[in-house]
Amino acid sequence: MLLGIDPRVDFACKLMIGNPDHPTITIHFLNSVVKFNAPVVEVRILNPLVGKDRPESKVVALDILARDSLGRWFNIEMQTRLPLAFSSRLLFYNCKNYVRQLREGESYGTLSPAISICILDRRMFDDEPSQSLWHHSFRLRCDQDPKLVLSNDLEFHVFELPKFRTSKAEISSRPAVEKWLYLFKNAAKSDPVALGELLGDEPFREALGVLQMISKSPEDFQYYEDRLKFLRDEEAKLQAAQLEGEMLGEKRGEKRGEKRGEKRGLIAGHIQALQAVLNDEVSDEAKLLAQSQSKLQAQLAELQERLRNRRA
Repeated sequence: MLLGIDPRVDFACKLMIGNPDHPTITIHFLNSVVKFNAPVVEVRILNPLVGKDRPESKVVALDILARDSLGRWFNIEMQTRLPLAFSSRLLFYNCKNYVRQLREGESYGTLSPAISICILDRRMFDDEPSQSLWHHSFRLRCDQDPKLVLSNDLEFHVFELPKFRTSKAEISSRPAVEKWLYLFKNAAKSDPVALGELLGDEPFREALGVLQMISKSPEDFQYYEDRLKFLRDEEAKLQAAQLEGEMLGEKRGEKRGEKRGEKRGLIAGHIQALQAVLNDEVSDEAKLLAQSQSKLQAQLAELQERLRNRRA
């Protein structure tokens, strides 16, 4: 029997990884996805979900905020979309977790690392989707000498699920981090018992058990369905906006092309529309039309590829 509960839905992810009743899952997840000099041995969920956090008419924040016995702060989130200014968002919340530690009269030396972990069901970076690039980690390094680190206290980890492609035949022998990503991508369409045996470690079986419990609780299952509908509706709105932008760009381009008697106006309109959809700075029309048609076509092709990657 298939599980039918997708851990990529933020509500399911939070109940699975950010559940105070199942700290073993959180600890295993953290030690799997981040390479610590000192592993996590104890963790406390600082923003657990309770009944009052789930009113039908509201959408609540479903990130996971946790702190371990060494004082390290963790922000874990599941994102099925790529929000506007997403990198700035990651930076803001991680810096907020760093700053909120310091109380009046305390010294800076009491600050502990703040670590942001994002499981992203979209492509964020325009690089080759090779096996080595589904995980990007960042910290404060020197531009002139990347080996020189200003501070290890701010750390960011982004896992792009569309780039992760390990097969079922391979996964049992892969590292724990890859098993977690495999679980995120395949749990909903798998038999939970068989998947637990495939992944091996007990925390994976426990995590799958938590997902199973969602379908057995009328309240949790209803909220899961509501969140799933909300995420699908938001995706539909985004696709509609992208299509509208492309059509608007085509119409504008046609008018420019008719006015100037050349195809470059049409291409320039497409470029400006796609730049707006991708949240890039929209190029000046005169500067675009000053370029050759071949350069414009190459720029358009690059933007179209980025848009396809965002939808993947």
